[in-house]
Amino acid sequence: MTAPRVSIVVPVYNEGEAVAAVLDRINESVELPFEVLVVHDTPEDTTVPTVTRYSERDPRFRAVLNTFGRGPANAIRFGMKSAAAPVIVVTMSDGCDDTTQIDDLTRLVERGVVIACASRYARGGQQVGGPFLKSLISRMAGLTLHVFARVGTRDATNSYKAYSRKFLEEVGVESDHGFEIGIELVAKARRRRLPVAEIPTIWLDRTFGVSNFKLWTWIPRYMKWYLHAFGRTPVRTR
Repeated sequence: MTAPRVSIVVPVYNEGEAVAAVLDRINESVELPFEVLVVHDTPEDTTVPTVTRYSERDPRFRAVLNTFGRGPANAIRFGMKSAAAPVIVVTMSDGCDDTTQIDDLTRLVERGVVIACASRYARGGQQVGGPFLKSLISRMAGLTLHVFARVGTRDATNSYKAYSRKFLEEVGVESDHGFEIGIELVAKARRRRLPVAEIPTIWLDRTFGVSNFKLWTWIPRYMKWYLHAFGRTPVRTR
């Protein structure tokens, strides 16, 4: 196999056979050499048999057992650690993200940004469907971070992003619950004055399964990193 230029991390939780449609879209749309890590929390996850069958046809796709602890944040962290490529893209298993943009996000990181964001709120972007309150809070957080903290994206809370693996190794990932990793890493990049870029994306609400996003439980965790983005630049030591 050609060494991958991008590792695509897909956290899953009992998606069953529905995940095959997402894997098909990745296979059809990504032209760069890639690997796909489908990260699950338990061997009994209903997603595993589908991914195993898929892997037999295409070894670039593989199921990976998360040993960091249950939940999407730990699954994403484990996928990042297991990635072989210098660029890591996180995308969801619900089919909401436009996988045709993985190549563009990857190339942005290869050009020098530490995070390339797929932005629903940039000019030309759109969110179709989804809970109104969740969308409103996300949009307001993204707008205020963009205008006042100048984080480089209007959509800091979106999980669909590409990261420099070197950047991830330097700053680390602290989040261990929910989906707040996206805003955590944007905030850390801002505090270090590192470049972040965005491209517009069209996000479509999932057509199968049930979302695991728990708004009121995870708002305090998002708020922590929201405020972190406004802090001072860390002192660099030699």
